[in-house]
Amino acid sequence: MSNAFNADAYLDRIGLSRPITVNIEGLCQLQFAHLMRVPFENLDIHLGRPIRLDLASFFEKIVIRRRGGFCYELNGLFACLLKALGFQVDLLSARAANRKGGFGPEFDHLALRIDLDQPYLADVGFGDAFLEPLRLAAGIEQNDPRKTFLLTHEYADWLVHERTPGGTWKPLYLFTLVPRRIDDFAEMCRYHQRSPQSHFTQGTVCSIATATGRITISGDRFIETDEGHRTERLIQNEAELRTLLGKHFRVTNIDRDLLPKRDAAAPGQPV
Repeated sequence: MSNAFNADAYLDRIGLSRPITVNIEGLCQLQFAHLMRVPFENLDIHLGRPIRLDLASFFEKIVIRRRGGFCYELNGLFACLLKALGFQVDLLSARAANRKGGFGPEFDHLALRIDLDQPYLADVGFGDAFLEPLRLAAGIEQNDPRKTFLLTHEYADWLVHERTPGGTWKPLYLFTLVPRRIDDFAEMCRYHQRSPQSHFTQGTVCSIATATGRITISGDRFIETDEGHRTERLIQNEAELRTLLGKHFRVTNIDRDLLPKRDAAAPGQPV
């Protein structure tokens, strides 16, 4: 583990302190606190700042500068915290579901297996998903504070499903239990920063869970969900975007425009 890693500083970043019990209650406490305080965001990609699979860089960004990140950064660093506290952790390769009904390539997403009295799936890097770890058990509906999830298992593949408001099961990601190293994700980390086909290069996102819902900036939209009620509005300009990033996510030091370019409205049309 990097000499730059400081577990106590990390715990302070997510509003916790020692002792943390090495059991499922402690793991739930850590994941929930992390999701409430560290945003899922891809802003560095659009700011032209390279993201490398370097744990010292993750720590400096997420803990010292109090930023967020995407899955490789968030789950990569969270795994280090868990190990420092005495948890048994494996990095897992996952493949996120896409709109075409398929899944991304290997190493598309990084998730975590935690072995306690039984194995669990933990994840602080998949946006609006499960707030607490899931038991690594197939065919059992699992309720977290807001949603219901289901894991299915066929051959080597495990699949995470989320129950929709309509009662159907929506696939989130496919994964296997083969232990991986952080360096295994390097090629896909580069892909998600550079490829026009990656959804991370196609638009900005900054999102964090709250006590009653979620706050998200997606492109030029500001979205709030509170007790199941969703509101969405247009962000008017770069100044407002910077204000929202600072107020809700404590993100500052934005040195280039991030709003998508909009076509000028024709005369007489509303903007």
